[in-house]
Amino acid sequence: QVQLVESGGGLVQPGGSLRLSCAASGFTSKYYTIGWFRQAPGKEREGVSCIRNYDSSTYAVDSVKGRFTISRDNAKNTVYLQMNKLKPEDTGVYYCALLRIGVPLTRCFSHKYDDWGQGTQVTVST
Repeated sequence: QVQLVESGGGLVQPGGSLRLSCAASGFTSKYYTIGWFRQAPGKEREGVSCIRNYDSSTYAVDSVKGRFTISRDNAKNTVYLQMNKLKPEDTGVYYCALLRIGVPLTRCFSHKYDDWGQGTQVTVST
């Protein structure tokens, strides 16, 4: 049974930082992609950043480029999202999701992900 567990969310002031973690377990895919998504109140869920387990490539959408960094620790089966220079518009529930294949990262949000975590709330506010 696949489990994706996010942690690290919280309340932070604009300009602050948070690091989200996504601990994955219960699957044996040799190649896979992990994506971070977010959903703000009243808005549709959107992709934020993605990474594959087998190379160093990453992808981030323009709105977070230069501020958010995705990384992985394969030994811990954990993917991180370092979020710096946070803005109020970054507020939302952040989810990690598993796609059990490797895909071109620039199109990683065009696929239907197989498994999802429960989400962690990020609130950027004074």
